[in-house]
Amino acid sequence: MSTIAWNATIHHDGSARYVWPPTGDIGTIVTLRVRAALEAPITAITLRTCPDGEEERTEMRRGADDGACQWWEAPLRLHMPRTAYRFVMQTAEGTWSLNAAGLVRHTPTDHDDFKLLANYAAPAWVRDAVFYQIFPDRFRDGDPASNVRSGEYRAYQRDVVARAWGEPPTKAGGSLEFFGGDLPGITQSLDYLQDLGVNALYLTPIFVSPSNHKYDVVDYAHVDPHFGGDEALIALRQALDARGMRLMLDIVPNHCSAMHPWFLAAQADQTAPTAEFFTFREWPNDYASWLGVRSLPKLNYRSERLRDLMYAGPEAIVRRWLRPPFRIDGWRIDVANMLARQGETQLGHKIGRGVRRAVKEERPDAYLVGEHFFDASTHVQGDELDASMNYQGFMLPLLRWLAPPAAQGERPRLWSDPEPLPTEALAAQWTAFLAAIPWQIALQQFNLLGSHDTPRALSILGDGDRLRLAAAVLFTFPGVPNVYYGDEVGLEGRADPDNRRCMPWDPAAWDGRICEWYQRLMALRRQSGALREGGFQLLHASGSTLAYLREARDERLLIVVRRGPDGIWNLPVRPAGLANGTGLREHFTGAFATVESGMLSLRGLTGMGVQIWHLDP
Repeated sequence: MSTIAWNATIHHDGSARYVWPPTGDIGTIVTLRVRAALEAPITAITLRTCPDGEEERTEMRRGADDGACQWWEAPLRLHMPRTAYRFVMQTAEGTWSLNAAGLVRHTPTDHDDFKLLANYAAPAWVRDAVFYQIFPDRFRDGDPASNVRSGEYRAYQRDVVARAWGEPPTKAGGSLEFFGGDLPGITQSLDYLQDLGVNALYLTPIFVSPSNHKYDVVDYAHVDPHFGGDEALIALRQALDARGMRLMLDIVPNHCSAMHPWFLAAQADQTAPTAEFFTFREWPNDYASWLGVRSLPKLNYRSERLRDLMYAGPEAIVRRWLRPPFRIDGWRIDVANMLARQGETQLGHKIGRGVRRAVKEERPDAYLVGEHFFDASTHVQGDELDASMNYQGFMLPLLRWLAPPAAQGERPRLWSDPEPLPTEALAAQWTAFLAAIPWQIALQQFNLLGSHDTPRALSILGDGDRLRLAAAVLFTFPGVPNVYYGDEVGLEGRADPDNRRCMPWDPAAWDGRICEWYQRLMALRRQSGALREGGFQLLHASGSTLAYLREARDERLLIVVRRGPDGIWNLPVRPAGLANGTGLREHFTGAFATVESGMLSLRGLTGMGVQIWHLDP
């Protein structure tokens, strides 16, 4: 019995090199391919599917070898909206099953099978997008005349407070502390963003609200006048159109402000038409709210009328902003994991599918993203969200891997382990979350290093070198990269509200090395089909070194990330299907290397750093 080193060379994913065509309508026949090293002792492979619930097996055919690998292929007719499949391999060492979670000797459950969607219209523009998240009050003050003035109004028994630009936000000021950022300020900054490499914006809520964060909406039908009102959004839309840039807004359908007219009417009269929009345990002051925050009463989606107003009706809020003159390109759904869930009433998926239908009826190419700090896989199977904010499937394990010990840095919530994550655990978590969703969804997952809800990546990681490594992974991992405003210039910030500091507009305050690095990574992604839609194969995860392959039909990139010296000087690249003599050129240095004895030399990566190798044609 061998040590089964050949098992690391077996690979399949949903990208075009292994599934062709990579999508189609029901009835389409696609060709599935499996790659393995020439020495892999495979005698037969069977494609296992389960159309309409009954198992079906199709023998695969061994195709022409390419000199380095053996290739197997079989046809698959798309019979259902979502087809799950895996491969059963007969070898000299027994029977193995290959699914999206890897190669195993036992018969696995269907949960981690590869998944292929039919009749699925992905928002095609998203794969080419580089998003930039803006917290409007803190990005740029374009029109001081619209600024909130101290004492201008009261909300939740407190006066609002105006602060000078650049002063640190305070916990005492909380949600009623304003710095003057607005939509005209964003419009005035589009040249900067375009030069950086950004082509899509994500704005946290902009609708009428008493707070600076505006997750407590009092009017879903209008942009807050302190942000410039509806006209400012129209002007932003026109300016984005002129640059070919996209816009995603943030909607809060889970709860509203306790100052919303719907709620005030319900509190005043328990027979009011809007009383059914809320859950009163004891009217008028004991009601369900978001995480017990009384200023945020939770909306009750048992109400058909509420559904019509929010998304289902012809003039619904979700539909309104997708139409001219605003024509937004997508929605981010706040706390999607909690939407329409209240005790015994669990309508989350039903309402989620309803929102999707409404959005896609208005704009088939609109992008629908949900906030979810946990396992969002049941929401991203092709019939609900297009993507989730990929905290657990990307961001949190990556930062846990790169961050120094706890005493040296900031930590986001949901992070209790004081020590860095082992490299093997990072790879396992990425694999598990990728395996749980269709590949078409993986390519449009909303990847990020931080947001307005987490400490800044630089504050977590402790220094610019680690941030540069994290950014390199962000732009080379499957999915859509999103940059939180200011990260690209080295803005720091601990937990909320410190993570919502004002954007510094004096270049003297910027970290030029970080800014230039982000520009280079955005340019690389824009130029590389393999990074935008190529496959993904983890090649190495041990010590302090991580390596993975991104491959399209006409381009392959090998990414090596090292968080510190670990004595690994040669990377085994046989699992990537690279023959001896294969030439590779490193993107940043121009260094050239050749595969020898199945290895790529890492002598140029002596400590912390990243290499991106292009395979020579």
